[in-house]
Amino acid sequence: MKFRVDRDVLAEAVTWAARGLPTRPPVPVLAGVLLEADAGSLCLSAFDYEVSARVSVAADVHEAGTVLVSGRLLAEIARNLPPQPVDVVTEANKVSLTCGASRFTLLTMPVEDYPALPQMPQSTGSVAGDVFTLAVSQVSIAAGRDDTLPILTSVRVEIEGSTITMLATDRYRLAMRTLTWNPDQSDGSVVALVPARTLSDTARALGASADVQLALGRTGGGEGLIGFQAGQRRTTSRLLDGEYPKVSSIFPSAPQLYAVVQTASLVEAVKRVALVAERNTPVRLRFTPDLLSIEAGQGEDAQASETIEATLNGEEFEIAFNPQYLLEGLAALHQPWARLAFTVPTKPALLTGQGEPDGAAQDSFQYVLMPVRLAG
Repeated sequence: MKFRVDRDVLAEAVTWAARGLPTRPPVPVLAGVLLEADAGSLCLSAFDYEVSARVSVAADVHEAGTVLVSGRLLAEIARNLPPQPVDVVTEANKVSLTCGASRFTLLTMPVEDYPALPQMPQSTGSVAGDVFTLAVSQVSIAAGRDDTLPILTSVRVEIEGSTITMLATDRYRLAMRTLTWNPDQSDGSVVALVPARTLSDTARALGASADVQLALGRTGGGEGLIGFQAGQRRTTSRLLDGEYPKVSSIFPSAPQLYAVVQTASLVEAVKRVALVAERNTPVRLRFTPDLLSIEAGQGEDAQASETIEATLNGEEFEIAFNPQYLLEGLAALHQPWARLAFTVPTKPALLTGQGEPDGAAQDSFQYVLMPVRLAG
């Protein structure tokens, strides 16, 4: 194999393919990236039996061939090469990379031991890249991180016609985002549980500049797959198998009151007050008709408080939250004003965003947060 490729093109392609390689692969070849050069194109692939990644870039191919090398090492080398074309040549069981005055030699791995990548499922439809990336970032923050509850580490993706609903929960908060897309079949209906970490990494890596093709299907063994493709980049992921908990009852029904506050002001105030909040210690929010008081700490502990403007629709109200969960929900709003709707202090609160202080709530993104019970 012998080819020449632009340094930046190679670095970006290797980084994309190698981003999800396991740090401790069950077999050595799964730490590799497969390079396939043929007819003016270089294809880079990676697969760990859970997630596959594949990208094609233009290259000046002199001799076609296939080689398997350490993905992380190749990515590190490519990022640090000088800004000149890269010449790659195989020599027996080694691969040499030459870029200007820099030359590296890598050992190859046995290509015949590398598993075949899964086939991309049939396309289901497409969604704007910026919309997809934002929606995934908003929902994935609420996914669980406890591997002993694997279903909660997923994002529930429900497709119903031209609407996609993404939902995630870790039992302490719940995030839900609805968006419109362009389905290949207008009457399509499907539910999939996608590992949240994979979905989040994929959305960030695909970028927001192009449409993202979604593909859902079943492999020959019956295990579900979901595929994503944007331009020459594509990735597949195994779907989780199981029943997602019925969380519709968590959403507050007919909230009795709500408050509207400037999102940035609330974020900054909570950050400052939470400096004295020890681990697992909540911040307390006390709403009055025109003000919101935020407090943390009590008794002999360090204490902090801050008051900001707020508009309350209803009776005075006090509630407490985990500050980190509250801040993550506020950061996901992407709206200048935040609306917090309540029923009673012991029931979940609903956080939504709105463009104007007296405008309507934007319900395409909803963040439900369980309160922390106050002593006494």
